[in-house]
Amino acid sequence: MPLGAMFDQAAARYGRRICVNFLGRTISYDEIAGEVARAAKGLQQLGISRGDRVGLLLPNCPAFIVSYFAVLKLGAIVVNFNPLYAIEELDYQLRDSQTDILITLDLKVLFEKTEALLDNGSLKHVIVQPFAAMLPPVKSFLFRLFKRNLQVNTDRSRHQPAITQFEKLLRNDGLFDLPSPIEPAEDIAVLQYTGGTTGVPKGAMLTHKNLTVNVEQVKAWATNLDDGAERIMGFLPLFHVFAMTTVMNFGIASGAELVLVPRFDLDESLKIIDRVKPTTMPGVPTIYNAMLHHPKIKNYDMRSLKFCISGGAPLPIEVKRGFEAVSGCSLVEGYGLSETSPMATANPVIGSVKEGSIGLPVPQTIISIRSLEDPEKEVKLGEKGEICISGPQVMKGYWNRPDETKTAFSKGFFRSGDVGYMDEDGYIFIVDRIKDLILCSGYNVYPRRIEEAIYEHPAVEEVTVVGIPDDYRGEAPKAFIKLRDGQTLDKNGLFAFLKPKLSKIELPEEVEFRDELPKTMIGKLSKKELRDEQVQS
Repeated sequence: MPLGAMFDQAAARYGRRICVNFLGRTISYDEIAGEVARAAKGLQQLGISRGDRVGLLLPNCPAFIVSYFAVLKLGAIVVNFNPLYAIEELDYQLRDSQTDILITLDLKVLFEKTEALLDNGSLKHVIVQPFAAMLPPVKSFLFRLFKRNLQVNTDRSRHQPAITQFEKLLRNDGLFDLPSPIEPAEDIAVLQYTGGTTGVPKGAMLTHKNLTVNVEQVKAWATNLDDGAERIMGFLPLFHVFAMTTVMNFGIASGAELVLVPRFDLDESLKIIDRVKPTTMPGVPTIYNAMLHHPKIKNYDMRSLKFCISGGAPLPIEVKRGFEAVSGCSLVEGYGLSETSPMATANPVIGSVKEGSIGLPVPQTIISIRSLEDPEKEVKLGEKGEICISGPQVMKGYWNRPDETKTAFSKGFFRSGDVGYMDEDGYIFIVDRIKDLILCSGYNVYPRRIEEAIYEHPAVEEVTVVGIPDDYRGEAPKAFIKLRDGQTLDKNGLFAFLKPKLSKIELPEEVEFRDELPKTMIGKLSKKELRDEQVQS
């Protein structure tokens, strides 16, 4: 169905229930629905209509949800932007998607980028929501009083009248003109930018059907959750496809209370969990790992959690076991990509869970393991190959890139770029990303296998393994390691631990210990920066 219809059903069913809990301010489904309708009319009055692209440059906040569904109700297309992007990255995405209107906040870190985009002509209009206006009254007063240096007085911007205040956008009766009927299987709802398997940012065209079906797939999987009775911890950024589906869209379709946090902070997040008592918490492995190793984790009550799903990166077995031990909650590993809306597989909530597996295909999804040499050829059960995906959640294609769309598919299956295998029970195991493979003396060496072995060492908190140039072997593995607080380890000690676990060719050629490892926008460990360093060194 159209995402707007999904929202309307939830608002009608759960009107008085809390929809958003934002830093202590609660907003009901009825109130959010009223703002969505008024925002839709305000956007319509600015000339937004079916098929237009509207950018969201927003952290997690009520304005994100209101803007998202207002845009979709008009048949327009949401384009998600990462607030951490540099101006050049934002400029590229604006021009590629042909987006010339952006919704953002009056925070200096965001608005100064927005003004630069207005200066260079890649942006024509900006809608600005004051951050303080979304806070509870006392916090709003204190923010305006003590955090003035973080805000911008947008009324004084040199770009008037290209700026509209969010409050003015909502100043109407909410009776907008309905667009012609949305075709869920054909009409694009969201352009979700991703590097895909080539690293070049491309807009994955996610239709209304892709996204609403993926919500139903998540609901069918989360068998221990009840409509109208859950509270979702939302510190993953909604502009990322994982949170967009598993926090916002799934949460709203389920009548859940969305506990939104603008930025993940470990101490603050644990305090919120202890105080607000969420029942479900999507996250990435580094977040669960950070919680697990917090020195005072036992002081926080996490017993309210019934279901946690990990995605975005491989979940180390030691992290899964440790988090389940401290929380009492089942931590389920799932798998997907921007191009699959994103959920494609997951381990069962109730039933057999195989450690190290990304689980089984979600309903109506087919996983095919294809030859790395010939993507049209399926390999035998148990053999390694490229994970290929078919299902109603798979994207329509890449925005304005027909050649890359064609390359991304093989006989109707989307090529994930991930190497894996399927066992006799249908459980799927990822070995590594195709682009992360290390070709060492002609052999395929998988960084994930090395990382899993290193994670077993009790002194290790985080590890990333990348390939580095090697005169003799072509490439060799290098491990970057962050140790737990108070722990010591050197290369000799690590090798003594690893030799029984890894073959000689898998042992890291180099080991570098660091205080911090680079992470992506959603907090998963990132190899790109480390690879770039090695090339430049």
